[in-house]
Amino acid sequence: MNGDIDPAPIRPTLVTCPGCGGESLYASSNPSRPFCSERCKNLDFGAWASEAFRVPTEAPPEDEFYGDPKLQ
Repeated sequence: MNGDIDPAPIRPTLVTCPGCGGESLYASSNPSRPFCSERCKNLDFGAWASEAFRVPTEAPPEDEFYGDPKLQ
C-alpha cells in the first residue's frame, strides 16, 4: 500500500416516494426523483393540475376590506 485511503463506498440515498409511499432512489440517475417512477410523478402532477391539492388560505371576513388599505 502506498498510504492512499480507500474512500468509503457511496451509498444510495433512499427516500419515501410521496406518491405511493415506497422506496425511491434520490439520485441524478432517477429523473423522477423524489418519486419512484414516472407514473407516481404524473399522478401527483395530475392531482395538482385538477386542483385536488390546494394550499389552504384564510378568506377575509365578509365585512372587512381585503388587500392593501392604501389602494382602496
